[in-house]
Amino acid sequence: MKKYIEIGFGNRWFIRTELENDDGTETEIKGIVRPFHFRSVYLRIWVGKRVFIWDSKDGMKIVLKNRRALKFIIGVYGT
Repeated sequence: MKKYIEIGFGNRWFIRTELENDDGTETEIKGIVRPFHFRSVYLRIWVGKRVFIWDSKDGMKIVLKNRRALKFIIGVYGT
């Protein structure tokens, strides 16, 4: 199971944990869920349909989404 702990505006909660199951389903939980084993840190800036992502392991990339949003998120990825 992958865990994403995110802090910032644009999500439902300012601090949240997103759990991604092996089958692809996701669950959002307010706050931080432990235990957590760190893998990488990332920054996501979502403006309109473009998402600018900087990840400590994968580097920089730009992704296009179908819906429009404004988000600024700092997060950590782990298991």
